[in-house]
Amino acid sequence: MPPDSAHTVQDTRTNLVGLSREALTAALVEVGEKPFRGKQVWHWIYHRGATEFAQMTDLSKDLRAKLEPHFVVARPVIAREQTSVDRTRKWLMQFADGQKAEAVFIPEEDRGAVCISSQVGCTLTCRFCHTGTQRLVRNLTPAEIVGQFMVARDSYGEWPTPTDERRMLSNIVMMGMGEPLYNFENVATALKIIMADDGIAVGKRRITLSTSGVVPEIHRCGEELGVNLAISLHAPDDDTRSVIMPINKKYPLKDLMKACREYPGASNARRITFEYVMLKGLNDTPAHARALIKLVKNIPCKFNLIPFNPWPGTPYECSDAETIEAFAQTLWEAGFTAPIRTPRGRDILAACGQLKTDSERLSAKEKRVRDSQEAEVAKAAWAEKEAAL
Repeated sequence: MPPDSAHTVQDTRTNLVGLSREALTAALVEVGEKPFRGKQVWHWIYHRGATEFAQMTDLSKDLRAKLEPHFVVARPVIAREQTSVDRTRKWLMQFADGQKAEAVFIPEEDRGAVCISSQVGCTLTCRFCHTGTQRLVRNLTPAEIVGQFMVARDSYGEWPTPTDERRMLSNIVMMGMGEPLYNFENVATALKIIMADDGIAVGKRRITLSTSGVVPEIHRCGEELGVNLAISLHAPDDDTRSVIMPINKKYPLKDLMKACREYPGASNARRITFEYVMLKGLNDTPAHARALIKLVKNIPCKFNLIPFNPWPGTPYECSDAETIEAFAQTLWEAGFTAPIRTPRGRDILAACGQLKTDSERLSAKEKRVRDSQEAEVAKAAWAEKEAAL
């Protein structure tokens, strides 16, 4: 049965995946079971990777039969799986209501990171991002967020939970489709499940949450989750950033930098990452680099320079390799780590900023014209600012 028809009749049973430990235990108690059963079922779901009660062999047959009518242990359905020539793997996952989102595994030599989505589509409209051309459909639930990582583990056979030394899927980055901090409650529930030592057990130091700058939720993220923070920055001044990232009009750089300086747990040992996509002629000059250095003063941070990954219909171009190298050198001379990210999975549109489902198709021509016009305005504003210095 093809994925699009696999869930035409939705299962009304409660999915135990995505429930907090307390909620899972309460659900079992509600059908007459002792609280300790919660620990057993949790272990099977998140440590052993069980997908059905029949696999939970330390539960009696009678108990398994009792649970079956009330509960399921469900993953998202894989609608499409693609593997790049560089071994990057992308999954288009379909959920119970037919909506889809993408997740990506980015392998290194003996480890790698799973890039997870938090929304179907995106509520933001960052001009350089392919995902941003797709309207927000809805937030993902905790089950759908956790489920993406579980599907990745299924794909690589990493059950039961291996030790850190033997993990290929060693890290998680909340950098897929959507803005995680606009779905904070569900993201927090999912990450707490993922971080639990007696389950999936990915520690907070191996999880990075990337935000475009939802200032009110940044401190809360640090307090409640303690994960690494990454900021999609991409410009050192409000004029340019507001053009390519409209969220900057609501939360300008002054407020965003203040939130970064106050981020709980940030230190030289746990630096904030500023992501910076290199757009030719728009944010890549030596003057931009110097302004960036001034902007992040007194913030323990590093930079991640991202060569722009083109997608069909984009009006932007990637900065020349020499320009990117010079930009990185300026930051390095000022004392900052500024590696240039090697693009991964470009051939399957799995690289940074390329994720997009087919939930909605928009006019590429209209977007291209608008974005070109706004880019020219930003360049002109920056030229005027430089001339005034």
